[in-house]
Amino acid sequence: MRAERLLFAIALLLALPVWAGLDHGSSASPAIHGGLSETKRMPGAEGPAQTRGEKAPPFQGGVAHIQHWVSASGARVYFVENRDLPMLDVSVTFDAGSARDPSSTAAGLARMTRQLMSLGAGPWSEQALAEALADVGAVLSGHFDADRAGFSLRTLSHPRERERALAVLRAVLAEPHFTPAVLAREKARAVAGLREAATRPDYLGEKAFQAAIYAGHPYAQEESGEIEAIERLTVDDLRGFHQRYYVARNATVAIMGDIDRTGAEALAEFLTAALPAGEAPPPLPEVRVAATGTAQVIPHHATQSHLFVGLPAIKRDDPDFFPLVVGNYILGGGGFDSRIVGEIRVRRGLAYSAYSMLQPMQALGPFRMGLQTRREATDEALEVVRQTLEAFLREGPTEAELRQAKDFLTGSFPLRLDSNRKILDQLALLGFYRLPLDWLAQYPARVEAVTREDILRAFRARIRPEALHTVVVGGQPEAQSK
Repeated sequence: MRAERLLFAIALLLALPVWAGLDHGSSASPAIHGGLSETKRMPGAEGPAQTRGEKAPPFQGGVAHIQHWVSASGARVYFVENRDLPMLDVSVTFDAGSARDPSSTAAGLARMTRQLMSLGAGPWSEQALAEALADVGAVLSGHFDADRAGFSLRTLSHPRERERALAVLRAVLAEPHFTPAVLAREKARAVAGLREAATRPDYLGEKAFQAAIYAGHPYAQEESGEIEAIERLTVDDLRGFHQRYYVARNATVAIMGDIDRTGAEALAEFLTAALPAGEAPPPLPEVRVAATGTAQVIPHHATQSHLFVGLPAIKRDDPDFFPLVVGNYILGGGGFDSRIVGEIRVRRGLAYSAYSMLQPMQALGPFRMGLQTRREATDEALEVVRQTLEAFLREGPTEAELRQAKDFLTGSFPLRLDSNRKILDQLALLGFYRLPLDWLAQYPARVEAVTREDILRAFRARIRPEALHTVVVGGQPEAQSK
């Protein structure tokens, strides 16, 4: 019977959507096109201080009884019990993303620290750690962006497998080796990856766009780091960063699956008790939105131009979150339902794909419009994007567009919460950004409550055409020959 249970659970591990293995590339914060989030990780506003035993109202779309408490070690814990499968999903997230890199001269320290934490820890070498997880059918994943860094674990819930997997995760969090030879190897890998990326127009455009809209702010730093800074990193640098940011009071623990409240409390304490208590870092500085935007053309031999247009616009806990999300669906986040796709692709055939997106973050995250088009159509496509935005700001959405957007956003919302892993990701977001426990439960109603006037007010306040920054990689051939 136990063998059958093990085989069944391993089959689930293979079948369910799991980010298997630890990433080596960039992992940007999840962007909102039309729905709740494009992949992983969503917002509201922090309510009164939440402490032990607090529960949210039942949520019929997949999450019921979100429980929240603060562990004795000082970590914030979010928990949903689900006994349907013999599985347990756990994530531990820290305010230790690339925005916490000390400066542009150390860009890449935060990512390299998180990367090496899982490459040897506690009593396990790099190889032994991987084998220890494989022996119990567990999967350890890493996540990283400008705001957050951490790990997720999927394991069987039977005590033998669960305890072994959790012991590995605890060691990764509290006792990473930071071996010099492993650091040298990973630095070489990161540098090679950045050199390859620097040949691609999409990477060049993303990097230049981020630097333009966040000039002087930590968000301007490249998440993957800079070659010169990475080459200078030392083991002492990584240990210092780990000691400062991987502390219990800077941790958010999310637990989802086959365990009760008592077990979840013990689990959270087990994972964080070995960490120094420490303190959470101060909030990031406010993003300054320039009164006037900039324009930049980066020459490139690609046959198509890559266009990026936008500015900082939205926080995770933004009071205008829902008007901006609904409005963005109508403007360019809704695929063929959106105006930008209608104007750029359907009417003019200038691009196969065009979009607008929002990327809520701890400080103001970007609003961005983008597309790829043949180089001789660059100027025309850019003008159409600007005109479409200006018409939207002037006229606002029609009632039909508003209804269509609401129907899609509310109708697709339960699909964002149809697996344990997806629910875990949302719990981690709620905790890290200190959102109300009923944020998920209130999502459909708050979408429905958005009016045409709300969208116009929010967009006119946040998306000012004169403040837009534009980056073009490739560019109009005639413009470059002058």
